[in-house]
Parts: sequence; C-alpha cells; structure tokens
Amino acid sequence: MKNSIIIIITFLISTSSFAQNKFGNPEVDPIQIQKTFTDWSVYQSKKIMLSRDFTALDSSSKEISKETFLDQLANGNFIPVRLKSEAEVYIYKLFKIQPKTDSSIKATINQIGFDAYKNFKMEGTAFPQFSFKDLNGNLVTNESMKGKIIVIKCWYIHCTPCIREFPQVNKLVEDYKDRKDIVFMSLAEDSPEQLKTFLVRKPLSYSVIPDMKEYMNTALQLNSFPTHFIINKEGMISKVLPNFESLEVALENESKL
Repeated sequence: MKNSIIIIITFLISTSSFAQNKFGNPEVDPIQIQKTFTDWSVYQSKKIMLSRDFTALDSSSKEISKETFLDQLANGNFIPVRLKSEAEVYIYKLFKIQPKTDSSIKATINQIGFDAYKNFKMEGTAFPQFSFKDLNGNLVTNESMKGKIIVIKCWYIHCTPCIREFPQVNKLVEDYKDRKDIVFMSLAEDSPEQLKTFLVRKPLSYSVIPDMKEYMNTALQLNSFPTHFIINKEGMISKVLPNFESLEVALENESKL
C-alpha cells in the first residue's frame, strides 16, 4: 500500500513537470519582472500582444481558451508571461501576482485584460452601420465598402499614443498602396476645422472622418485610444487592436486570406 502511494505521488509530480516542460520555461523570471512597475511595463509593452493568436495556459500550465485567459487577466490576480518557443510561436502563461508587488501593476493588468477581453468579444461580429463623410467630402458607407478590407484607426488630436504612431501607420498605407481591395480610414473625435489645422503639421495618410466622438462612444463603446479595427470583405470585424504593432501583424494575416 505504501509503495502504491509513493508511485501515485511520483506519477503526479512527473505529470505536472511534463505539463510545464511540454510548453517550455518562462522567457523572464515571473517574480523578478514584478519588482518594479517600470520593469513590468517595459516587458508587457514589448513582449505581450494579447490581440494575436496564442496558446493560453493557466497558472498550473493547463491549456485554456483565449477568452478564459483574458477574463482571468481582467478579473484575477495574474500577470501574463511568454514561454520560450520558436519565433512565430506564442505561448502565454498566467503567473500569480506576488503579495508585495506594486498594486499599480495589478490595476493596469486588470484594465489591459478588460480592454483585450472586450475587443476579443467584438471579433466575428458585424461592424455597426455607418455613413461617414471625410474631410474631402467623400461619402463612405457599409454598402460602398463591400468586398474590401477596411482598416480603421480611432483617435483624437490630444491622444499622444495616437499621434506617436502616425509615421508607422503612414508607412503601412504606403506598403499596401497597390492593394485596391484595402481601404484605410480614421475616425477622429475632433471638428473639421481642428483636424485640418492639426493635419498640416502632422499628416495622416488615412482618410479622416471628423466629429466621431458620439459614434465611437455609443456604437463602438471605446474607452481607450488608439483602437484599430480590421473589417473583412464581408463586413465582419476580424480584429480589434490597441496599437500599431498588433495592427501590422493582423493586417498581414488578413491580407493573405
């Protein structure tokens, strides 16, 4: 009997170790990365892209759905860490936040998780009906955009992260200039007069739709900027993304479909 118990315990330990080793080890020390808000923030912004497709693991290395993973980030007490893997393979695991960790890390992760969860739930749904007129007087509607991939950037003039990525999104437009089936447009909160003055100093290659604050608040229910949408040729939301880095990867994938 005693030997049987020992065998069972050994089996459980080895099974647990296999689950951990099957997916690899963390690329950073999950405890060390929590030492300061700055250390964690730099890692998070450069290494964790919650909008991409990834294998999700809970704190015991059990594979879970992306939806469950994001819900845990939004409502739990975890940080996400990428496990070591091949360059194009993404495995994120939840690690417990330590008792002495700066409380602002947990608060920020919960907010990031909440936004990522909300964005994820929008994917696969129809983009709300629209009839926009851009700064040049061109009318854009759901009907006129059928059969095209639409890339939408939501922003406003005083959003520093929104403006910081202008050079990158402008280059994206240039990179896809030969794709007549891909349209780039932006929704801005500001008035036509404010935008025309601002865009002289900070050009944006997207078409710009003014006075979109109410639409973004009510129809899209946005609470963070910038937010990017990729709408597929059937008018369905393919991806909702928080920054250029995520957008670049997602558009490359969508453009190949």
